[in-house]
Amino acid sequence: MSIIRKNIIANMVGNGWAAILAVALIPLYIHLMGIESYALVGFFAAMQSVFLLLDIGLAATITREIARLSTKNNSEKEKRNLLRTLEIVYWILAIIVLILIINSAPWISTKWLSASQLSPETIERAVSLMGWTIAARMPLALYYGALQGMQRQVLQNTIKVILGTIQHVGVVIFLLLTSPTIESFFLWQAVTGVLGAGFVAVILWSCLGGNQKARFEPYLFSKLWRFASSMGVISILSTMALQLDKLVLSKMLTLEKFGYYALASSLAMGLSVIVSPIFTALYPRFTQLVAANDETSLRYLYHKSCQLVTVVAIPVALVISFYSLDILKLWTFNDTISEHSSLILSILIAGSAVNSLMNIPYALQLAYGWTTLTIYTNSIAIAVLVPMLVIMVAWYGAVGAAAFWVALNVGILTINMPIIHKKLLKGELSRWLVFDLVLPGTAALLIVSISWLIFPPDLGVVGQIGWIGFVLIASLSASLVAAPLVRKSAWGIVKRMIALRFA
Repeated sequence: MSIIRKNIIANMVGNGWAAILAVALIPLYIHLMGIESYALVGFFAAMQSVFLLLDIGLAATITREIARLSTKNNSEKEKRNLLRTLEIVYWILAIIVLILIINSAPWISTKWLSASQLSPETIERAVSLMGWTIAARMPLALYYGALQGMQRQVLQNTIKVILGTIQHVGVVIFLLLTSPTIESFFLWQAVTGVLGAGFVAVILWSCLGGNQKARFEPYLFSKLWRFASSMGVISILSTMALQLDKLVLSKMLTLEKFGYYALASSLAMGLSVIVSPIFTALYPRFTQLVAANDETSLRYLYHKSCQLVTVVAIPVALVISFYSLDILKLWTFNDTISEHSSLILSILIAGSAVNSLMNIPYALQLAYGWTTLTIYTNSIAIAVLVPMLVIMVAWYGAVGAAAFWVALNVGILTINMPIIHKKLLKGELSRWLVFDLVLPGTAALLIVSISWLIFPPDLGVVGQIGWIGFVLIASLSASLVAAPLVRKSAWGIVKRMIALRFA
């Protein structure tokens, strides 16, 4: 098995396990703490993403630099000094984040969030604990980035499975043993966050190799500043595009209504769990191919990866979008929550699907060190985003915000893809459009839409699960067959398995 395929599988398992736990346990969180408390969990996710902007692109930078250094002999000392330098910068940023959140907690609890069941004092304590959690988790991005650059993604995702289980399953046990309050929820997250960061740091340093003492080297930071600052700007703009809807809605809606949106968003954004492992595995490899000037292999791997994203993301998004109400009812066993969230989910998952298609082209841009397009595009998007969100939420509520999310992503995809293929992979746009997107995407759409039209009523719980599961498998299969490079690779795997079975 190639290292890329192994890394993709490991990333899917690692990210998927954490996402499955988080999503599966949401109904239990709501049952134990209430919809307003869960809304605070959604607010925490948005706030965590915003404060991670202080990363200033260092996590992506260390992935790229470690991958580059891995092609050189005797680079252990340089790797260790690089990690120590960026590690110190990261922990300083984490302390700044902690101070900012704790000092802003009283204002957030009284001026920003509007609750009917939770007291301002309870919200203030919860927000302060969010600060400890966010600060503790910040260095994890750097540590995981280093492991990605070292191609140690199997180890990285083993760690993610362990920490994810402790964070999500452990918090349920903690709530049941202590008190099912939002303060208890974030107390557990803060403590496990601190311990988890220390655990990952110890493992990473043991993997670096070499016995030289790592030193803080300011010149390394200044040397990488140009690329890191570009990545930082991209990170800021991308995160704002992804999270501003939640921040705006948390201000404009009550916590209860925001809770319904946060619930739908958590499912829709879960699509990244499927796609981000592919990006994570391919970005270092793209970087190596660009450094080796191997454009033939790069083109082949690019199209194969784009087809893979379409095959795994589009069928899932279509099934969730068409069957959103049924899925929510099966998941939450709560008709009220399902009815309030289903339309929002159907729209948001469509936007997430379009967004997922840009992951591989983005990895290609980073491999070439070309960040200008993403900065310009996201800058324009942000300039439009806030006023349009305010207008759409005022007119149409949470559904309006979801609709604009789709329109924004469609616009970015339409504008960016011709530019990317004109600059980096000339002559490949039509191939991307036909073979990487339209054929596998249309095959999945036909299966899901036809199944939805003939969906028999009153199947019961088991029948609905079976029907939706069958539609998902059928749409994935149809999409795979329609994607030539992925189909060829899958058939090769099947033939090798048969050969081994009868050898």
